[in-house]
Amino acid sequence: MPRKAKSIPVTDEEKTQLKRLANGQKTEKRMVERARIILKCAEGASIKDIASEIGIRQNTVIKWRDRFSQNGLSGLEDAERNGRPHIYGNEFLQNVLQVIDTEPPQGTTVWDGKSIAERLGSSPDAVWRVLRDNNINLARKRTWCVSTDAEFAQKAADIVGLYLNPPENALVISLDEKPSMQARSCPQGYVVERDSTIVRAMKSTYRRNGTLNLFAALDIATGKVIGETTERKRRVDFLKFMDQVYQEYPSVAAGKQELHVIMDNYCIHKKCDEWLQAHPNVQFHYTPTSASWLNMVEIWFNIMTRKVLKHGSFNSTEELAHKIREYIIASTGKAHPFIWKKREVKGSQIHDTIANLRN
Repeated sequence: MPRKAKSIPVTDEEKTQLKRLANGQKTEKRMVERARIILKCAEGASIKDIASEIGIRQNTVIKWRDRFSQNGLSGLEDAERNGRPHIYGNEFLQNVLQVIDTEPPQGTTVWDGKSIAERLGSSPDAVWRVLRDNNINLARKRTWCVSTDAEFAQKAADIVGLYLNPPENALVISLDEKPSMQARSCPQGYVVERDSTIVRAMKSTYRRNGTLNLFAALDIATGKVIGETTERKRRVDFLKFMDQVYQEYPSVAAGKQELHVIMDNYCIHKKCDEWLQAHPNVQFHYTPTSASWLNMVEIWFNIMTRKVLKHGSFNSTEELAHKIREYIIASTGKAHPFIWKKREVKGSQIHDTIANLRN
């Protein structure tokens, strides 16, 4: 006759936590298994039935039942093990950091685990372990940009003020151009990786079918975009696009509203005095030098690049222009204003060496 699982007391709180473990999608498999064992024991199921249903040995059921009886939920955790002692301690870490702060091997510009190990005469695995344990990633790279504009604070405050508190009876748009968009064509499809993952596939070779420039103006209040593709990005093309933007807003064209335009310091945006005199209710606001992140339309460009350009195949510039127009029309129907924010970067976060960063 099958042995009954030993009766174990389980409180309502413990039962709730056990069910959460047993059903958690991100719970480790071993913890799911142990929680199921205890829940089945609490129901009075036999050891044989529990082992058969979960697919484990009967001794395993008895082990975790007894561990839970003695220590409750904490008994389901793995017991501490002595393990192999660490061979590479702080001294080895300091040696790795010292190597990283020296010139890399001749003919290269960066250190990696193998080259560090060769310099130290140690195992590459040991080097990678130390780097990983100390959150040091030699492959990833971040960039920073420091504006040298003497009027940075004044210009930045003007732009941020337009975003957060635009003038009454005025429209604010963020404008820029995306140049040299290639109309590239190549066969595409899907492939199955060795781990059975299905991914997009593109032939490594492609045909260039010309380039286009895109002018885009983002209405910060609605998130809607006015866009126009051109073959080049001359001042005459820019002012022609500004004429189009001006006419898109009847209240602006009628002189009943002001239009504030945020853009960078590119040369075609300057020396437009004649056009501005003809449109007295339009005002240009220039971002500080080396501060393109202040231009909100850059967010839209990044989204458009991911959704249209990155994975697209275009047999002509006309086809590329048509796809961009389609995207602008489609995105207009579900447009919403961006929540503009920028993570603060302090000069004290940047260090010339890893050793200085850790000290």
